[in-house]
Amino acid sequence: MEAVLQNVANAAELLAVAAHSDAVKRWDASRLSRAFHWARYCQQLHSKVHNHATMRRDLEEQLLHTNGRLQTVFPGYEGVSLSDLSRCQHLLLVGLMNNPELPIDLLKLLFDPKSPALFPHNELAGLCSGIIQCKSACTVLGVFPDSLPCGADAEVLGLVLMQRLDALLTQDSDVQPAEHFLDSVLQGCEGAAGRFCLAVAAALLTSPKSQMQTASQDFLLDWLQKPHRELQHMCSTLPTSLLRDLAKAHQKFRDSYYAVLKCWASGMEYSVDEGEWVHTSQTVTFPRLVEHFLTLLELHPGLGDNVEQELNALKCSDGDFDVRGLSVWGDLLSALRRGTVG
Repeated sequence: MEAVLQNVANAAELLAVAAHSDAVKRWDASRLSRAFHWARYCQQLHSKVHNHATMRRDLEEQLLHTNGRLQTVFPGYEGVSLSDLSRCQHLLLVGLMNNPELPIDLLKLLFDPKSPALFPHNELAGLCSGIIQCKSACTVLGVFPDSLPCGADAEVLGLVLMQRLDALLTQDSDVQPAEHFLDSVLQGCEGAAGRFCLAVAAALLTSPKSQMQTASQDFLLDWLQKPHRELQHMCSTLPTSLLRDLAKAHQKFRDSYYAVLKCWASGMEYSVDEGEWVHTSQTVTFPRLVEHFLTLLELHPGLGDNVEQELNALKCSDGDFDVRGLSVWGDLLSALRRGTVG
């Protein structure tokens, strides 16, 4: 029995370290695997003792003593109850996700169901992905109310994204760790960038519950405008209805969205063969560009006068011709006045 009591104390220590200690910086895949093996052992232990009154009492006393000791070392540690042992893996995962010191390689391991060969412990691969699938199913079934329009998977990923940013930005005034995290996630999403865009949209549409979460959303909006052009990719990938929601929720996104549309227009050339404006890098078609502008103007009618003045000025800089195909700004202005895409 003494060995069991010590094991339970060790489990509480593991959860405290995972959530509150910078010791996780020195963890590797092998150490992470052992941690989750230990968490599974604790869950099995709980299933064996939860109906045994004497053992329950002894274990609860052990946890009470251990919690008190750990709370003096880790001020943010809230303690573990005996019933918590039934979900020890989940608590371990949540603690690690909220610890800004967790190495990015281990974070990728938890998310990627096809982990690189350097992580031999395949039972950990995609652990977070499995949880996301489970929560996504709950969202689809209506367990979680007020679902966002991004899709269930993206909503859960967006929530995880915001939690991680909150942890990183709370830790230090230095924003480089948060930037490195987002850059790494973007790089890891190569080939599935559309899913990443949906997750970012979900993160930005999540109602902030604290000043810290608002700051994290502002940071994410600033990061989108960096040279990797992820903002342009979002605008070309996401449906206009979702972009409208983002522009409605964040003025900074609305202003950036408008800047992207002007950038797209400036990159268009008139094709005599097609009888239409085409983008030099095939980023967007002219009808799609008009649709984007109309979406933005419908959301913020007050922008109309300013947009018309700016487009008129740009049209004049092209020679102020009213002939189709001579100025993208003139043709765009005409389409917006008609209020139609075609």
